Amino acid sequence: MAIATKIASFIEGASWIRKMFEEGERLRKIHGADNVYDFTLGNPDVEPPPEFSAGLLALAQNPSPGMHRYMSNAGYMESREAVAEIIGEASGLDVDAGQVIMTCGASGALNVALKTILNPGEEVIILAPFFVEYKFYIDNHGGVPKVVWTDRETFQLDIPAIEAAITDKTRAIIINTPNNPTGAVYPAEELELFGRMLQRRERELERQIYVISDEPYARITYDGVKAPNIFPYVDNAVIVTSHSKDLALPGERIGYLAANPRMTHVELFMEGAIFANRTLGFVNAPAIMQRLVAKLQRVSVDIALYQEKRDILYHYLTEMGFTLTRPAGAFYLFPKSPLSDDIEFVRIAQKHHILLVPGAGFGAPGYFRIAYCVDKAMIERSLPAWQKLAKEAGLG
Repeated sequence: MAIATKIASFIEGASWIRKMFEEGERLRKIHGADNVYDFTLGNPDVEPPPEFSAGLLALAQNPSPGMHRYMSNAGYMESREAVAEIIGEASGLDVDAGQVIMTCGASGALNVALKTILNPGEEVIILAPFFVEYKFYIDNHGGVPKVVWTDRETFQLDIPAIEAAITDKTRAIIINTPNNPTGAVYPAEELELFGRMLQRRERELERQIYVISDEPYARITYDGVKAPNIFPYVDNAVIVTSHSKDLALPGERIGYLAANPRMTHVELFMEGAIFANRTLGFVNAPAIMQRLVAKLQRVSVDIALYQEKRDILYHYLTEMGFTLTRPAGAFYLFPKSPLSDDIEFVRIAQKHHILLVPGAGFGAPGYFRIAYCVDKAMIERSLPAWQKLAKEAGLG
């Protein structure tokens, strides 16, 4: 075989979004772009805030000597200080630049964190439904993923189930709030209970258990809901995030990793993470993006645009008979499939030119994901097709 057997099997098992993208290309050629309704990719349709463009123009017109050279593997001090300041405000803790690394997006940060802490064969608990790449990132560093379901109606933490899954091999737990694909936001009271449970299990096992909080949607929340900072509730916590969503910069690959200053051996963790950032091949986060986001830590895209799209789809889909939980954040809906076979339902949706991702792609058979970070006009055009799909699936 031309490629590794493991990679070949991974490609086959994680191909749903790719398959839907290719199907979308085929359908657009046949029916025209306006007649295909693609809800597959979490790729923001909004443009970055005007402050970003202004900052980029200022850098281009007033370049400073050496602005494109290597810097510390952890990133520019001004960028790390800006991140530390905003995390300190959100957490109420004294966070400084020494606990921050600028990274190539949240994915880069996740791989850095996992490489830093994992020994071969150690377990990382991931919560279903989950971002499909988690399993591959864990495997990258010799770990073993262990799947635990959230509550199947609300998608909130099932703390007893998490506790039951913790063993003397557990090294970390990945949480994602606001969540992809469900849009669930874990409230402070749940995070507090979660943190207390972890403290107890760490004492019982005499073992440090990390919580990696994946937060690229932290600023995209609705209806007055806020995504709480994890640091007040979990000492051994690491935040990994990016500006792909809140600043609409997915292609720029800029994010950061931040360690709780109360973490056990935090200095050693940071030393390891800086080393991992270099040796994984990232070396450092993009220089220009670091300079720009340092000044944009209090800026975001217009969240009201996403909320409007959420409300349109939620209203019409529930009227049609679909069962779903109203998301409090991110830009996804995760309804139950009207058919027991979510893959078959997604195939039927294609007949109506609606492109979706089956829940099986997120470790959650029986559901499907809708990414509503798309043009509002496309959502409105798609509603008659949704009506036909609902009827064929036996709803209404």
